[in-house]
Amino acid sequence: MANILGWRKVFGIPTPSVNTVVQLEYEALRPVGCVNHCEGIRVPDGRPTTPEEGERLLAVIDAALEDAVERIMTCRPDHIILGISAESIWGGGLGAASQIESRIKAISGDLPVTQAAQALPAALKALGIKGAIGVVHPYADLGDPQLRRFFADIGQEVARTQSVPVTSLAEIAHTPVRAMIDTIKAVDGDDVEAIVQFGANLPFGRVADAAETWLGKPVIAVNVATYWHALRREGIEHRVEGYGALFSHF
Repeated sequence: MANILGWRKVFGIPTPSVNTVVQLEYEALRPVGCVNHCEGIRVPDGRPTTPEEGERLLAVIDAALEDAVERIMTCRPDHIILGISAESIWGGGLGAASQIESRIKAISGDLPVTQAAQALPAALKALGIKGAIGVVHPYADLGDPQLRRFFADIGQEVARTQSVPVTSLAEIAHTPVRAMIDTIKAVDGDDVEAIVQFGANLPFGRVADAAETWLGKPVIAVNVATYWHALRREGIEHRVEGYGALFSHF
């Protein structure tokens, strides 16, 4: 017998405990008949300022991932969506994503696993992006080499990257709209065909939609792309206005 509220799909979503954006943005995009079940990956608040601190933080997240997935499995999900974009690519581009998927599947078995590392290439392809992109993120100076490595792995040229101002992991969700807009403008240019945003705790979905109207080009929010990709993999063609052309038209 199917889940009464999740008769189409039950999505299990591990996301950092400091993240207050993934659950709400996914809910705004959720079709009737789908359940989004979020579980926290315990992550201490703070802000890594050196590569070494960044690696230590990712190690903490890594250590807590399996526990979150094990808790998710008790609700009998149909599909796992990784509600964190950094871990999907950090320290190894597509190789990092492959390792994460293997670790999740060691617990979840044959359930589909959707990550940002899969979703963003699919989104760029759906939108027909062939030229360079600008990348917005909340990772300060630590983010540039990681993001460039990932996009190089998928054959995507990056014109510029820029971080929004960051004070701590939890504070990413407090980033003012003005700061996000300024960062979009910093990476945009005539040489940029689309803007892509990383950082699942950055409340970017609505901002991306607004930015598309005055830039006249696609702006892809990572949470929107990730949830979109999970739905499309399940054959669910649900569309929502207000979160960018990707979700409303593709």
